[in-house]
Amino acid sequence: MTGPMAPQRQDTRKFVENLSGAGKSIAVLTSGGDAQGMNAAVRAVVRMGIYVGAKVYFIHEGYQGMVDGGDNIKEATWESVSSMLQVGGTVIGSARCKEFRTHEGRLKAAHNLVQRGITNLCVIGGDGSLTGANLFREEWSGLLNELQEEGLIDEEAVHNHSELHIVGMVGSIDNDFCGTDMTIGTDSALHRIIEVVDAIMTTAQSHQRTFVLEVMGRHCGYLALVSALACGADWVFIPEMPPEDGWEDNMCQKLSESRARGSRLNIIIVAEGASDSQGQHITSDFVKNNRADKKRLNIIIVAEGAIDCHNKAITPDYIKDLVVSHLGFDTRVTILGHVQRGGTPSAFDRILASRMGVEAVLALLEASTNTPACVVSLVGNQAVRLPLMECVQMTQEVQKAMDEKKFEEAVRLRGRSFENNLSTYRLLASRKADSELPNGEEEKKSGDEEQCNSSFNVAVLNVGAPAAGMNAAVRSAVRVGITEGHKMFAVNDGFEGFYKGQIKEISWGDVGGWTGQGGSLLGTKRTLPGKHLEKIAEQIRIHNINALLVIGGFEAFESLLQLYEARAHYQEFCIPMCILPATISNNVPGTDLSLGADTSLNAIVETCDRIKQSASGTKRRVFIIETMGGYCGYLATVGGLAAGADTVYIFEEDFDIRDLQNNVEHLTQKMKTSIQRGLVLRNENSNENFTTDFIYQLYSEEGRGVFDCRKNVLGHMQQGGTPSPFDRNFGTKVAAKAIQWITRMLKESYKGGRVFTNSEDSACLLGMRRRAMVFQPVAQLQEETDFVHRIPKEQWWLKLRPVMKILAKYKTSYDMSDSGQLEHVTQVRPKESDFSAAI
Repeated sequence: MTGPMAPQRQDTRKFVENLSGAGKSIAVLTSGGDAQGMNAAVRAVVRMGIYVGAKVYFIHEGYQGMVDGGDNIKEATWESVSSMLQVGGTVIGSARCKEFRTHEGRLKAAHNLVQRGITNLCVIGGDGSLTGANLFREEWSGLLNELQEEGLIDEEAVHNHSELHIVGMVGSIDNDFCGTDMTIGTDSALHRIIEVVDAIMTTAQSHQRTFVLEVMGRHCGYLALVSALACGADWVFIPEMPPEDGWEDNMCQKLSESRARGSRLNIIIVAEGASDSQGQHITSDFVKNNRADKKRLNIIIVAEGAIDCHNKAITPDYIKDLVVSHLGFDTRVTILGHVQRGGTPSAFDRILASRMGVEAVLALLEASTNTPACVVSLVGNQAVRLPLMECVQMTQEVQKAMDEKKFEEAVRLRGRSFENNLSTYRLLASRKADSELPNGEEEKKSGDEEQCNSSFNVAVLNVGAPAAGMNAAVRSAVRVGITEGHKMFAVNDGFEGFYKGQIKEISWGDVGGWTGQGGSLLGTKRTLPGKHLEKIAEQIRIHNINALLVIGGFEAFESLLQLYEARAHYQEFCIPMCILPATISNNVPGTDLSLGADTSLNAIVETCDRIKQSASGTKRRVFIIETMGGYCGYLATVGGLAAGADTVYIFEEDFDIRDLQNNVEHLTQKMKTSIQRGLVLRNENSNENFTTDFIYQLYSEEGRGVFDCRKNVLGHMQQGGTPSPFDRNFGTKVAAKAIQWITRMLKESYKGGRVFTNSEDSACLLGMRRRAMVFQPVAQLQEETDFVHRIPKEQWWLKLRPVMKILAKYKTSYDMSDSGQLEHVTQVRPKESDFSAAI
């Protein structure tokens, strides 16, 4: 050595291999109402627990099974949770248990746990179930002493089982638990609701009908609110936002004028417990006064258990009779009921539940005497641990605020996810009625925007490959832009259409019904602007475009970079410009999630489910499935986690022939168990030599006599289909936020009678980073980008690969550095936090 040694940076990372569950027993139970995704959580707890060397037990039938004991408490094996990932409900059962609410019942439960050496409990349920678990933990020492006094256990058992550790996961379709952006089951319930609404809309287009739908939701308006955003509802009633006096006339006027503008339908969604500003429940007067005789369709969604101000139940049949008798409309009733709880869990819920299940086991292993009972929550795209009772108390505070009619306080307590959804809905619903505009004319005809000081021309275009949710984003951008006082222009066929002059003004009514449409209704091309800068600048001058909103994938990012760099030569590009990342590949730098990826994941997972089912009769079969994504392995990795894949090959993680051989041997061992099928996913550009055909042939040859192989290339079916509720909602919200940013930038850069800005921060990408939505200058994102392979240099989802491998029974290194920190519920939501994905 020629000089002093440089100081070594201390490695503070934590790895799961340093934790041991040897000698520990973990029990998992589901309690309260069932929710899709609970089985994925159970599977993750069992497999992660076994992986670290612990014994894991099922407690069947929730707390009732814990009290009854016997065969209700059984040891779980790796194979016993196979094939449950795609099953809805809870296969270990759930039950309401009055006996556990008594001291005697909890004493029986404690005895049953001690008999099996169980001192770690993972509870999947709602706030009532988790509150019960915390009470059980607080009483634990006293319960053991009572059992010793009664001679049921000895002193050694009391000493060996002196502490009970509790970790909760929230399983509820209502999403009414504070401290988490999403509860397990909510996304799947939204899928069921939107599937029904979409189906009704297609058949109702041909008839002058009113549709009455009954939905669940209990005392939280989340399902109603997000459903309203996802299906483009004209009006929504939720407990947290009671309508002001005179709402009946205002609503009916808007519905009537919407029809007069050419809208083919209107949708009204009512959440359970919705009331007016006086605290009275929604009465039937809104139906009586709804004289929108020219409407083609009304859909009224009523939450179960709704009552009017006379405490008379508002049933679907009651509303049907009102509509028929007072309006003469041909009316149909659809009761969703428990359809919302049932069915296959969405990709989102499987990934959320799998991540939470793994995190729950880690939390139990790290728990100490002073560690409070915690709940594993989702904030942004991160799993965090929060004190259970802090979350429960805040959830109870919401109801207290509602009872005291402090509705704004209740919304704040619901969390940033709920707040952002509500603010977006208000933005989209804030358009003045036509009668309030000058001369009672349409906003397009009145020229009101031209007279407004804040009026600017904003162009919207799609660039790159189509992605589900693009149309929802365009609709939101157009309508929020009009609300902000701008003229909105649509550009067809991306920058190719831009330089050819395919630009026209787009009105409020032009984007009606776009939310649920797949693909790109504006048209999209991969053409970059670099070779057509002069023609594009000319079109900007001709149409006096003051700002650009570009919705697209990696090509959109490259396009904005080219326009930004061309500002030195073309002043026309010195205007505010913003990108919304929209690509199924999720390969755009500056964001953890792109619009369209969720819909694509659901398509992949649904196909994998069907493929796996096809092997249920033949046995001993391995499927090699190729996914899209370019060089980005997001779809393959996260799709593999959601579908229960054995192996996933991606570009970002090198593999060689030895790895392929090890994977074949792993599957050979698997075929000796009761799980006699395999699923292998390969990203399309994972390796130029180890192609899908090569891997298929290798597996076929090496597995000869043990298993046979089939291959499937999913292709463009991953780009098609109707957008998922998440992509509709995400697109709607980010577009609204982008237009608000554009409005602010326009006002700041308007000087001397024109818009001019050439600063870095006037050409931005709006992306989700960990827990926040952030506007980032595209010029700064260049350093984070691998332009050769069209991917970000760092990708957060790579941290999910060890989880996928562990759940597939591979020994691997898992960095827990992002886990283990117990936070407080009041500290987990930064200013710009947004509802986001677990994926």
